Amino acid sequence: MEMNFRADRRRLITAAAGWSLAAADARAQDPARFPQRSITMLVPWPAGGATDVTLRLLADLASRTLGQKVLIENRPGASGTLAMPVLQQAAPDGYTIAQLPQPVYRAPLVQKLLWDPIRDTTPIIQISGVTFGVLVAASSPFKSLDDLFDYARSHPGALTIATNGVGTTPHEVMDELFSRKGLAWIHVPYKGTSEQMVAVSSGQVMAGVNSNGFAPMVDSGRLRLLVTFGAQRSRHWPQVPTLKELGYGIVANSPYGLVGPRGMASDVVQTLHDAFKRALFDPAHVAALERFDQEPAYLGPEDYGRAMRAAFAAEKRAVAKLGVARPS
Repeated sequence: MEMNFRADRRRLITAAAGWSLAAADARAQDPARFPQRSITMLVPWPAGGATDVTLRLLADLASRTLGQKVLIENRPGASGTLAMPVLQQAAPDGYTIAQLPQPVYRAPLVQKLLWDPIRDTTPIIQISGVTFGVLVAASSPFKSLDDLFDYARSHPGALTIATNGVGTTPHEVMDELFSRKGLAWIHVPYKGTSEQMVAVSSGQVMAGVNSNGFAPMVDSGRLRLLVTFGAQRSRHWPQVPTLKELGYGIVANSPYGLVGPRGMASDVVQTLHDAFKRALFDPAHVAALERFDQEPAYLGPEDYGRAMRAAFAAEKRAVAKLGVARPS
């Protein structure tokens, strides 16, 4: 009888352990309890640039709400598109998310890629947006955009201009401007803002075009801002004209947000959205954006999804007009 009691006791303990493991596994799969471990945010730019700096702060602030760390993983190169293939292969459990910059809408339209920015993502939140500007070293003789055109005209094939990559908005805008004038320029692509701005300020290239991560170097007097691409003059540098007011009819900005892999559960999306929305409007993050002449440009998941589809459609029209769309 004693042996039967011991055997029954062992069976009960084994069963209880099994129930405990099953319950723990169920809790791990319960979206209402998300997150239960750290989250990776893919940032498709080098460390130290404006987007990286502000997203690191955003991630830290969101971590406090989520109760788990949001870890930044930089994936620089290929004009800001290298997070997409990683995201496409990630599990849609909310533990891998990514910043979605403007170049991802253009890349699959001009080259054959396995991922699609709409099909393979789940919108979470739109964060902010950047505009762009043309810069030269403070010691440069160039004082205006026309000075660059004049130099290119008198020194054919000698003007070097850096951008943040082939096919990016700065690259496309400069191509358009110089094509209208019938002038040539030498394109020098860089992976990120920081190294590009150092190259401009040190004279390795004659001019640079990038997003407003250049702000600290302009404010410190190392760079001179010649023109911006926004719809109106920057509040930060009101003395600098826009391409639009100079008569070129070009307005170029680049809103960005956070997305996850395709197929994320709505409860997980909502948890991430709520944490990052709170972080977005935190005074520390708003101040960090202001340092780079940015401000919050919040959109929730549904509105951000609509904005993404509109941006993709606009890029389709643009590449078709330029005649650079890849063959179907």
